[in-house]
Order: sequence, then C-alpha cells, then structure tokens
Amino acid sequence: METLYSIIDMILPFQWLRPHFMKNALLAVLLAAPLFGALGTLVVSNQMAFFSDAIGHSALTGIAIGVIFGIGEPLIAMVAFSVILGIAIIFVKSRGTASTDTIIGVFSSIAVALGIVLLSTGGNFARYSRYLVGDILSITPKELGLLLAALAALAVVWTGFYNKMLITSVNRTFARSRGFRVFAIEQLFGLITAVIVTISISWTGLLVINSLLVLPAASGRMVTRSCRGYLLVSVLISLVSSVSGLVSSYYLGTASGAAIVLISGCFFLLALFKNALSARGRTVL
Repeated sequence: METLYSIIDMILPFQWLRPHFMKNALLAVLLAAPLFGALGTLVVSNQMAFFSDAIGHSALTGIAIGVIFGIGEPLIAMVAFSVILGIAIIFVKSRGTASTDTIIGVFSSIAVALGIVLLSTGGNFARYSRYLVGDILSITPKELGLLLAALAALAVVWTGFYNKMLITSVNRTFARSRGFRVFAIEQLFGLITAVIVTISISWTGLLVINSLLVLPAASGRMVTRSCRGYLLVSVLISLVSSVSGLVSSYYLGTASGAAIVLISGCFFLLALFKNALSARGRTVL
C-alpha cells in the first residue's frame, strides 16, 4: 500500500489527501462509485428501489445472528443473511402472489425488527450503531480488497448478463419468449445486489445505502435515451458525487455518506429541472 500511497501523493498533492485514511477513503469511493452507478441502473429499471434498502436493513439481523452463533467476523454473517433474504424476496416476487413493494416491505420489516430485538437484548445495541451512519474514513486495505473483488465480479456479470437482466427487468414475458431463464437471471440480480450492498454497509451506513444506488441511476435515466448512455451517465454521476462528497465532508467535518447523497440529490434535481424545461419547450412549440 505504501507504493500506492506514494503514487497518490505524486499525482494528487492535495492537503486533504495527506493522511493515509483519506487515501483509503478515496480509493474506496473510486471502487464503489462504479459499483453503485452500474448496479443502480438495474435497481431502477426493475422498479426495486426498496430492494436494496431491505437488504441494507437486514444487515442488523445478520450481525445479530453472527453474534448468537459466535461468528467473529460480522461481515460473514451479514453477507450470508443478506443473500438468503435477497433470494427469498426474488422467489416470492416471482410467484406473483403480491405486489413487489408489498413483498419487499414485509420481508424488510420482519428482518429489521428481528435484528433490533436480538441486538438490543442486554442493552448492546449501541455497539452496532456505526452501521447506521457508516464511516468511510475507517475503511481498511482488506475492505478495499473486497470492493475490488466485487467490482471485478460485477464486470464479469455485466459482460455476460447485463442485456438479459435489462430485458428481463423491462418485460419478463418477452424475456421468456427469447428463451431467457428469467428466474435464474432475477436470482443473479438479487445475489449480486445483496453482496455489494452488504460489503459497503460498514462505511456507507444502512441509512443512506439505498440513496447511493438509486439517485445516480434515476438522474441518468432522465437525461439519456440509450442503454449505454444510461449506464455511463449513472456511473459518471456516482463518481463525481462520491469524490466531491468525500472532499466536502473532510472540510466540513460531516458524515461522508450523507454528503455524497446530498450531491447526488443535486444532480437529480438538475436532471428533473432539465426535463421540466424540455417538456415546457415542447408544449410551447
């Protein structure tokens, strides 16, 4: 890591990057922003914005289960439970017994309540409050390695399955007519969403993780007309918001995750304003 730190100092000789923890934070957002930007396009297209929120909140239950079974590394229990919950939501959703938002709401409510009950037993809930707001400045080289592995895995999945996932999200019936294994594709989407959201929770915070996924993609969808443009703009907005949010939080002394979300929100408002102007212009013509 020292060699990498030296390269960063050479290329970006800024005061805010002098501490090692800020260098780690910068590397984290550069790795995580493409993850959130790309994954968010499918979350928005699938109209499952609250799916990632449910997965994030289930992290509390994963931690609690890990504590009960004596698992030393909370991340292992968090990922395991999140994957199980994601698969369960996709399975019930595919049965068409209720609307998607209802299914997600039911699973999310149960998971959150169970996690709070288990963690609050004995008055120990305060020990895990850091997962609520996150702390990107505490990210370690090991966690950077996990983000890099997640980015590589997402690149592989996107190369082989992105078009199928996108078509499935738009029209499941058409996807079946094309011979796509719709259920397997949806489960793959649920799996990768669960893993990426869970490994990011400790530094983003479960209160804002959903916004980091949804806002860049929602903005990109409003200002682009092609799938490629949608993906690229979403990733670009995520990158710009993440870096500028990190820098502003350093100087303002605020939570980085929340600062990133606020800047992403500004991009969304700009996109909304642009669409409103365009619609007004068409009406006048």
